[in-house]
Amino acid sequence: MKFGKKTAFAAVVAAAAIALAGCSSNGNGGTADSGDTDAPSGDEMYIAMVSKGFQHQFWQAVKTGAEEKAKELGVTITFDGPAAETEVDQQLQMLQTALDKNPDAIAYAALDPEACVPLLNQAKEKDIPVVYFDAPCNGDVGLSLSATDSKVAGALAAEHMAELIGGEGEVGIVGHSQINSTGVERRDGFVEKIEADYPDITIVDIQYGDGDHLKSADIAKAMIAAHPNLKGIYGTNEGSAIGVVNAANELGLEQGKLIIVGFDSGAAQINAIKDGVMAGAITQDPIGIGKQVVQAAYDAANGKSVEEFYDTGSYWYDANNIDDPKIAAVLYE
Repeated sequence: MKFGKKTAFAAVVAAAAIALAGCSSNGNGGTADSGDTDAPSGDEMYIAMVSKGFQHQFWQAVKTGAEEKAKELGVTITFDGPAAETEVDQQLQMLQTALDKNPDAIAYAALDPEACVPLLNQAKEKDIPVVYFDAPCNGDVGLSLSATDSKVAGALAAEHMAELIGGEGEVGIVGHSQINSTGVERRDGFVEKIEADYPDITIVDIQYGDGDHLKSADIAKAMIAAHPNLKGIYGTNEGSAIGVVNAANELGLEQGKLIIVGFDSGAAQINAIKDGVMAGAITQDPIGIGKQVVQAAYDAANGKSVEEFYDTGSYWYDANNIDDPKIAAVLYE
């Protein structure tokens, strides 16, 4: 299905109210590490979560929020994800494992929106309700998406980049994916905002480093060398942005010569902002995403109506507001 903003579902999946197999014996909404294959056993509702990743601080924060909500609701979750956000096959294996456990609901964040379609069709055949977080799968299986509106977030990054470079000049983008929706929408939101509102700014290059620090650093160095008048680079996720920061440091660029705008949080970006190497970044609310998707899965499994899209928000942070309590609440290290 196509996900829009906060459109209420008219239909309720009646079969989702049937209690399916599996819960954890610990009774505390426990989680499993990446690659866990043990099906919970007991009487509680069981929700299987398959993330786009596991090691990045963003996903650990999503996991924390999911655990908190699971404990509040008295349900059990498992939280699995591949080591890197390029490992589509590993993620699909984790999704198959989740299906084999016959959970009460599945929460899924798609790395490849097409590759997941056949497996999630299996969930539909087994009457297992599916909700998405961060990025949806294509098709008509998913009931709900809990995520940042990535186009809005990309536009917010563009606004701050434009202000920081004085409304004119050349900028580049180091993206993390041309496939999954967050990479595409964070890029497009930035590009569309620049093209619509800032005619004196030119986006001279867009390259993709798969969210890998080393790849992204190499891309950024090549971009800087190819465009000597480059004023800024936008990195579309944690790995992309830190790659750009590392490139600037390795090249010995004077602070302020290259404006770096990032996305997500994490200790490395926070430190880069405090040190003055990075101008600022867009943060999401990963704990809120984790809480919201578990709530949506719980509601769907109980046969309740869920909203099509839950926008969990996006926020600009920099050295001026990084210690503001409202910003601090959505930062994660």
